Amino acid sequence: MSEPINTHADALPVPGRAARLPRPVRFRIRDYAVLLKPRVMGLVVFTAVVWLVLAPGTVDVWTGLVAVVAIAAGAGAAGAINMWYDRDIDGSMARTRLRPLPSGRLSPLEALVFGVVLSAGSVFTLALAVNGVAAALLGLTIFYYVVIYTVWLKRRTAQNIVIGGASGALPPVIGWACGSAEVGLGAVVLFAIIFLWTPPHSWALALFRSGDYAAAGVPMLPLVAGVGATKRRMAAYTALLIPVTLLPVVIGLSGWLYGATAVLLGIGLAHHMARLYVEDGVAAARPLFFFTIYYLFGIFAALLADNAVAAWG
Repeated sequence: MSEPINTHADALPVPGRAARLPRPVRFRIRDYAVLLKPRVMGLVVFTAVVWLVLAPGTVDVWTGLVAVVAIAAGAGAAGAINMWYDRDIDGSMARTRLRPLPSGRLSPLEALVFGVVLSAGSVFTLALAVNGVAAALLGLTIFYYVVIYTVWLKRRTAQNIVIGGASGALPPVIGWACGSAEVGLGAVVLFAIIFLWTPPHSWALALFRSGDYAAAGVPMLPLVAGVGATKRRMAAYTALLIPVTLLPVVIGLSGWLYGATAVLLGIGLAHHMARLYVEDGVAAARPLFFFTIYYLFGIFAALLADNAVAAWG
């Protein structure tokens, strides 16, 4: 276990930061949007929407829309606070050094206030417009991502994304709770799918971006345990993930369309994982990383399509 990094400073050594000039409003709005991590937020919202549709009970269009916006805002808020806390290591990594904080386009205080206000507003809105269970789960998700993952785990242990992955797996549970005010078996199954998906996805990124993580001092698994050990653990999680994706069929939550799609996606994932072993692990990690994104999207899209076919049939 490595020692935590503590290199925060109100001002980072970015050229020209001291002479930062006012920027047009449209660019500042774009910078605030970047703080929300829109790509991550989009996947979070999509998974939540699927379970909002599949959960028992009915949700009217207005309540559903408010729920989606609140979940999106909560996910974005967690991303903004994450960027505030990680502004020092973001400045050390090639893929993140142009973010609004390390580049000096926004101040740390602006990002922190934005994230905190948006967090409180999203949880309060979900409690007022939907139900307390969903609001509590959204608050737990934000807390887990910011405090457990970002502050506690990320800089201290190579198991950061394994334990911290629970925060990314909670949005489907929130969506389910919006529709039923409880956490059902279906929500638990989808939580398990995302939880098991996270390590292969994140470690694939860590394999081909290991130089970035080394420069920032983040103890990702490839740096701590080596490429070989990382590949073995990725394969183990994949071997668990593929059969778990078939559980929605077993519990009666979906039908043949989803089952067939999950099998095909599982074959594709297994193929990419095999390439990781046969070929150079680092070179094969990039296509695996991008496939995992399509894989998770495909799993949830298939659930939605299967539900639509069943409704029309």
